[in-house]
Amino acid sequence: MNETVSQTRTGDYLVRARDLNVAFVSREATVNAVNGIDLDLAFGEVLCILGESGSGKSVTLRALMRLNPKGKTVMSGELSVAGHDMMALPDSMLTSVRGREVSMIFQEPMTALDPVFTIGRQIGETIVRHEGISRREAEQRALDLLELVQIPSAKRRLSAYPHELSGGLRQRAMIAMAISCRPKLLLADEPTTALDATVQIQILLLLRRLQQELGMGVIFVTHDLGVAGEIADRIAVMYAGRMVEQASVTDFITRPLHPYAQGLMGATVHSGMRGHRLTTIPGSPPDLRLPISGCAFAARCPHVVNACRAALPPFRHPEPGRAVRCVRFEEAA
Repeated sequence: MNETVSQTRTGDYLVRARDLNVAFVSREATVNAVNGIDLDLAFGEVLCILGESGSGKSVTLRALMRLNPKGKTVMSGELSVAGHDMMALPDSMLTSVRGREVSMIFQEPMTALDPVFTIGRQIGETIVRHEGISRREAEQRALDLLELVQIPSAKRRLSAYPHELSGGLRQRAMIAMAISCRPKLLLADEPTTALDATVQIQILLLLRRLQQELGMGVIFVTHDLGVAGEIADRIAVMYAGRMVEQASVTDFITRPLHPYAQGLMGATVHSGMRGHRLTTIPGSPPDLRLPISGCAFAARCPHVVNACRAALPPFRHPEPGRAVRCVRFEEAA
């Protein structure tokens, strides 16, 4: 473990969040994007966060690195990442943690990569910044990384600019940059959304292989249950900024408990559905600028009762390793 920044390991968890809140404040309104979530990630574990657009998945992911817009973001709660108290860490030390201890793969590499520098230069500078080696050594490491992520003609690609690569190759280059300093935690924000189905499978298999070889913990954000089933050990479902269900990937796919999770499952296309109508979730998510009393899913839930609207349901734990925030999950299941 690198000792450049002082660390205190929190139990056996790579990530531990307690009552984490993230709000975006402007003169017009306050948007409560993340509302009191608890989140644990063990060393070497892969967690997928599921939910529709606007549920708070990406905001949560960026909060782990404190990447949400400075000056407009208000965070509260407890957050430990790789042994660092991220709520107390000063900006000067954040730069040492980002890239070395925790790294991120963004949804669209064309906007994440700098268009005026070559791929080799960008990967090499990351390594030089965090490890202090020579540029010649960093260039050799960059070449090794491009070969590791299976970019063809890797030596020639070192001198290529982002616009000269296909979407799949740019995403592989982004992965190479993210793992260049062998981080303990890799965050992936829907990294396969913009890719076609064949390339998507290749990237998922690559990420899973790299995670196993490097022993990284991974938090993967997606709205695609098929993607989650391919890569995850455990699944967490978010709705309106709150966690509503957590389970192992096998338990979740065979028997989701929360009505919202069941709606996501019913709206997923899979083999054997020819001639069957897809299930839809009626209504729309709540406005996060307004206070929400009770269960945020109550207005769209087919199992709603008065108790759902009266107060926020606590987490229930029907089985070891499972948690669901629903007062009627037994009837729903």
